[in-house]
Amino acid sequence: MILAGRNHKARQSDPIRAVLGVRGEPSQPENPEKGLVWTAITQQILRPGSESEWISVEDSERERFANHPWSLSGGGAGVTKERIETGAERTLGKLAESIGITSVTGEDDLYLLPRNGAARRLQVGATQPLVTGDVIRDFTLEAEFDSIWVYDNDYKTLPFESADSTRRILSDFRVAISSRKRFGVPMLERGMAWHEWQELYSNKLRYPLSISFAFVATHNHFVLDRGGKVFNRSAPVIKLPEGASEERHLELLGVLNSSAACFWLKQVSQAKGGTDNSSGGGNRWSPEAWIERYEFTGTKLQEFPLPQQLPLALAQGLDALAQELAQHEPSALARDAVPAREALEEARQAQKRIRARMIVLQEELDWTVYGAYGLLTADEVARTTITEADVPELALGQRAFEIALARSGAKTAWFERHGSTPVTEIPADWPEAYQKIAQARIELIEANKDIRLIERPEYKRRWSVEPWKKREAAALRSWLLDTAEREELWFEERDGFTVPRPLTVNQLADELRHDPDVQAVAALYAADHLGKRDASLATVLAAVIEAEHVPYLAALRYKDSGLRKRAQWEQVWEQQREEDRTGKRLDIKVPPKYTGADFLKHSYWSNRGKLDVPKERFISYPGASPEADGSLLLGWAGWNHRDQADALVGLIRSRVETGGWTKDDPRFVPLLAGLREVLPWVHQWYGEYDEEWEGNPAEEFQSALDSGRADRELSEADLVNWRPEKKTGGRRKKSE
Repeated sequence: MILAGRNHKARQSDPIRAVLGVRGEPSQPENPEKGLVWTAITQQILRPGSESEWISVEDSERERFANHPWSLSGGGAGVTKERIETGAERTLGKLAESIGITSVTGEDDLYLLPRNGAARRLQVGATQPLVTGDVIRDFTLEAEFDSIWVYDNDYKTLPFESADSTRRILSDFRVAISSRKRFGVPMLERGMAWHEWQELYSNKLRYPLSISFAFVATHNHFVLDRGGKVFNRSAPVIKLPEGASEERHLELLGVLNSSAACFWLKQVSQAKGGTDNSSGGGNRWSPEAWIERYEFTGTKLQEFPLPQQLPLALAQGLDALAQELAQHEPSALARDAVPAREALEEARQAQKRIRARMIVLQEELDWTVYGAYGLLTADEVARTTITEADVPELALGQRAFEIALARSGAKTAWFERHGSTPVTEIPADWPEAYQKIAQARIELIEANKDIRLIERPEYKRRWSVEPWKKREAAALRSWLLDTAEREELWFEERDGFTVPRPLTVNQLADELRHDPDVQAVAALYAADHLGKRDASLATVLAAVIEAEHVPYLAALRYKDSGLRKRAQWEQVWEQQREEDRTGKRLDIKVPPKYTGADFLKHSYWSNRGKLDVPKERFISYPGASPEADGSLLLGWAGWNHRDQADALVGLIRSRVETGGWTKDDPRFVPLLAGLREVLPWVHQWYGEYDEEWEGNPAEEFQSALDSGRADRELSEADLVNWRPEKKTGGRRKKSE
C-alpha cells in the first residue's frame, strides 16, 4: 500500500482518491517502472471512475477508511461486498455460541507427537488426536498429531503424580515448559500447573459437534468434526449452542465453503503473502491473487453475513463424499489391510470419481449461494443450477470460470499449478441440460459485474491435493516401517531374561524375508517408487529407514553449536535431579532451543525439533556393525533408558567376545561415551533394586562403564571429547 498526502487539515467532505487493485502482475516485471500495474496507475490516477484490467480509481468518502482493515480491492469489490451484506438476514455471531481457538500447548515441539507410534515409543500414557489448520482442506480433516494429554474426563488438570509414564517425558523439559506465559504472565504466577497446556478452552470440547476452519490459507476451508479431537490455534472452531443438530451445522458449512464467502472473507481479512515457492514464499510478492494466503479470524467471522436460505442438501452431499473420499486414501488402505497394487488402483480410481463429483456439487453450491444473497435473480438461478441427478463428472479446468479464463487468454499459472488442461469450449459429451447451464454461467460471468468479480481463481476452490503417487509412497513406507517396528524383533530371550537386540538392516531383512506380505509390499514400493524392480528387501528397508533413525550419541547427532547447547541441557537436567533429591528450588536458567543448523543431518532435526524430543522410530549405531556386515546397525526407539544401556553393554561385550575387536580398538570409545550419556537417566528411573532384574540396573551398568573405561585406560574427558572423524572431500587443490 502507498499513502500520499499533504500536511494540511482536510474537511470531512473531502474525498480520498483511491487506486484499488483488480489484478496483480502476471509475472515479476524485469523493469518495475514498466510493470503493467504501475503503468496503469500512472495512466489512471488522475481519472477517477476509470477502470482497467489492473486497477480501478475512485474518489471515496473518508468514512470508508475510518476503520481497519481496509478493503483495497477494486473493480467494484466494495459494492459487491455491500450487496452480499444487504442480502443477509443475520450474522454468524448471532447464531454461534463461540468462535475461536480451542487450545494452545505453548510448546508444540514437546506436546505434539507424530501419529507414527511416537507416543507408544515414548511411553506416553494418555493422548488426544490433535488437528492443525494445515490439514483442514476441501471438507476433510485428519488429525496429524497425538497430543500429550494431561487432563481428566472433565478437562481438569491431572496432578503430575497421576500422569503415569507420561511423567518421564514431561519431567525432562520441566524448566522449559515452566517458563511459559499466558497473556504475558507466567503460568505459575497464575496458579496453573507447570505441566498443563498454556491454554485449553474446555467449553469448546464438552459436546462433540464443531465446525473447524483453517486459520491461514489461500481459500476458505471449513469442515464438520463429529468429536474426539482437539484443535490447536491454527484450527479455530465454531461452536453452536449445545443441542444444535448436525443439519444445523451442515447448512452453515455449505455457505461458509462457498466462493461468495471466500470473496467476503478476503475483503475483511489480513493478507499474509504467498505460499508457493514460485512466489517467493513467506510474506513476499505473490504473482497471482489466488496464491495469496489470508488470516481468517474468529472476530471477522462473527460479522459474516448469513442469507435466509442455507444450502443444506448440497452441504450434506459434499460432507458425505468427503468422508467417502477419506476411506480411499492410501494411508487408510495401508492402515486397514496389506496394501496391494490392485486395491491401490481401485482406491485411486474411486478417489478420482468422488472428487469429480465433489467439484460438481461445489459448483452447484456456489451458484445457489449467489442466488441466496440476491446476486442473481430467480430466473438466473434457475438457468445456472440443476436439480437433475444426471450431471457429468467435472474435471479441473472444465468449470465455467475456467473456460472463461482460458478464453480470455490471460497469462496464468492456474492450470499448470493444479494439473489441469485449459479448455475454451464446453465439452460436447456433457448432457445437453448441463451444457446449457455451463453456457448460462459463462454468459453471466461476462455480463454480471458481481459474478465476474467472484468467479475468479482467488475465490474458487482450488481442489489442490498432493499427487497420488506421493501419497501412495508415504503409505507404503509407513506400512513397512510399522512392520519393521514389531516389538518382538527388537527383543530376545537370553539366560532367562528378555533383553534388547540390535539388528543391522541386513539382519532385519533376514528376520522379515519369510513374511510374504512384507516381500510383496517391499517389491511394490521398490518397483513404483524406487525405480528398482529387482531391489532386495534389505535395499528397500535401508531406503525407508534412512530418514527415520537418529544416532545414539550426541557427537554423532550435532554440530559443535548443538553440542554446546546439549551441554547446557545436561547441566539443567542435573540441577532438576538435585531439586528432586533435596526438595529445594534452584534458580535454573532455561537453556537455548535447538535449530536445524545445530544438527549434522536434516533428518535428525526433523525427528527431534527445537527441544530435541526423540520422536524417531529407530536408534542408529554408526560404526558398530559386525565386521562381515556393512549395513547400518539399528535399535528400536521404543527401548527405555535401561534397555538402551543394556543394548550398549551387550554390544561392547559381543564385539570383544565374537566381533574380533581388540581391547584398545578406538570403536569402543563412542560406545562407552553413549553408555555414559544414558546412565543419568538409568540412575533417575532405575536406580533401585528391581526384583525382576534381580539387582539394581543403574549400579550394574555403572559398573560396566567403569570397568570398560579402566580396561582401556580412558578418562571421563576422553568420552566427553570424542568426535567422529571428519570426512574429507571436495575439490583437490591445483598443483602449483
